[in-house]
Amino acid sequence: MKFSCERSVLLKEIGIAQEIIASRNAISILSNIYIEAANDTLIIKATDIKVNFETKVPVTVIEPGATTVFCDKFLGILSSIPDGELEFEHVDTKVIIKPTTKKVKFQLRSIASDNFPVFPMPNEEKCFSMPIKDFKEMIHQTVFAVSDDETRYFMTGVLFEKIESKVNMVATDGRRLAFISKDIDNETADFSAVIVPPKILTIITKRAGDEGLISISVTDKLIFVRFGSYELSSVLIDGQFPSYHRVIPENHEYHFTLNRIETLDALKRVSLFVEKSHRIFLSLTPGVLAIASEEGEFGVANEEIPCRYDGEPVSIAMNYRYVEEPFKVMNNDDISIYFTDTSKAVTIKPEPASDFLHVVMPMQL
Repeated sequence: MKFSCERSVLLKEIGIAQEIIASRNAISILSNIYIEAANDTLIIKATDIKVNFETKVPVTVIEPGATTVFCDKFLGILSSIPDGELEFEHVDTKVIIKPTTKKVKFQLRSIASDNFPVFPMPNEEKCFSMPIKDFKEMIHQTVFAVSDDETRYFMTGVLFEKIESKVNMVATDGRRLAFISKDIDNETADFSAVIVPPKILTIITKRAGDEGLISISVTDKLIFVRFGSYELSSVLIDGQFPSYHRVIPENHEYHFTLNRIETLDALKRVSLFVEKSHRIFLSLTPGVLAIASEEGEFGVANEEIPCRYDGEPVSIAMNYRYVEEPFKVMNNDDISIYFTDTSKAVTIKPEPASDFLHVVMPMQL
């Protein structure tokens, strides 16, 4: 195998590949990336067994072939070289890398490509497409709310389901829940509700643009996505996701409306005095919300901000992260918080209401 290409073309793609296999420390075929040169195209593959990644980049192929190289060192080589054309040649059990603008040569050991795992293929008949911008928004509104408790593994991923002409994403850690729903045009590609690991979703949000479509296919054990030149697949989490419909309150007696940025700034300041419990107090009076931390070892913080509320005075104890994180992923200027009782779930919605919401359980006063 022998080919040449621009360093900048490869660097981004190898960086993504390293994200896939970064958790693997042992030197093995799974620490390597697969590269195959043919027809002026370089195919790059990486896997950690659960998540598979494949992309294609244009190169000038002098001699076709395939091999695998240790990804971490390959990325290090590319990062150390200035932009310009690079030459790659596979000889015996090593890949020789030479930049045309520098008198330096790297020899990187390789492992035969025959040992690299074969990736599963999606069922094209069950694929459906939706705007990639919508899919990324669904991830942003939910992925932060997954549980990190491995004993409740069925909540360590995001529920993904299709109901008639809508797709829903839901995430919960038992104390909060994030929900979003989007319309899709394709009603033929049905699939059962599945639990998607956060890793593949995070890669999509980091690497996908906002233009065009994303193709999705779901089986009993795998999810496949395709956008641009990228193809990703992931093993699904096996388990029974909680019945989230029961958690979302049907109605509330009261609500108040806040400016999103003003509230985030106040939360940031008050959180300087938040202790390990992460508890803050939201004290409402007509037209004013007072946000206060618990009095702790270093003191207490209290800030008042204007709000639209005309009910009786009331105080609600909340985990400040559970308020702050939904506010961060929303883009609306105003946000409303709905409640009935200080001990019952509150609902956070954009103003005006949209296709997503967040449900949070208060803490004890």
